[in-house]
Amino acid sequence: MTTTAPEAAATSSELLSVVASRELAARRTVFAGIGLPTLATELARLTVAPQIEVVYESGVCGAHPSHLPETIADAVLISGAEAVLSMPALFGCVLQGGHIDVGFLGAAQIDRWGNLNTSVIGDWENPTVRLPGSGGAIEVMANSREVFVVMRRHNPRSFTEALDFCTTPGPDRALAEGIRPLGAGVTRVITELGILARTGVGEELRLVAVQPGMTVRQVREATGWDLRVADTVETVPPPSEAELRLLREDVDPDRVYLR
Repeated sequence: MTTTAPEAAATSSELLSVVASRELAARRTVFAGIGLPTLATELARLTVAPQIEVVYESGVCGAHPSHLPETIADAVLISGAEAVLSMPALFGCVLQGGHIDVGFLGAAQIDRWGNLNTSVIGDWENPTVRLPGSGGAIEVMANSREVFVVMRRHNPRSFTEALDFCTTPGPDRALAEGIRPLGAGVTRVITELGILARTGVGEELRLVAVQPGMTVRQVREATGWDLRVADTVETVPPPSEAELRLLREDVDPDRVYLR
């Protein structure tokens, strides 16, 4: 009799991808970036959200790639796509028209209200690190019904009381400036330590779940502000063998983003 070897322990990328994919249950349209968001949306398509439609910043809508794209302009996204739109149509009609359920964003820093920094670490004139900047993140934040953020690092420098620079303001900050965004802003932040969440304007992010092996105390100590904690904090179920097998064999067998 032969037996199937158990799946190897999940890597950081696999853990974040699996947990993010589960959050996409019942969502229909997702504005996804390359990397972890691509892994999460493709896994969700195979599991909890078979009807999901992925929109890329290059203007590709309803992509059906034969394998994972390496950039948002990868030709593999074009073949079989439902539509390829111009930038004015993508941002002016799809995003500003309120057709995106979830926008996936990354960040170097985030604060308690879900404002994001992807511009500089340190002083603007003489930064320690200069980052890529906004891209389309401001439009995604303002117009998606909600935004998910996946962050590889969860420490006080990344989860900070005050951003070094606010690249992408959430709806709370935008409203304070007299601008009324369409969406709720960041509603989920997924890290190796846990899940932070809020429902919308006027709420701080709070800890709602910890990753396996983590404690509430560890997450709070790794956060640069006095992190609020939900009345009930769940433990995230670890990636199942089925989820890991799908990620490794069907979603990213060439290890484009898994590491």
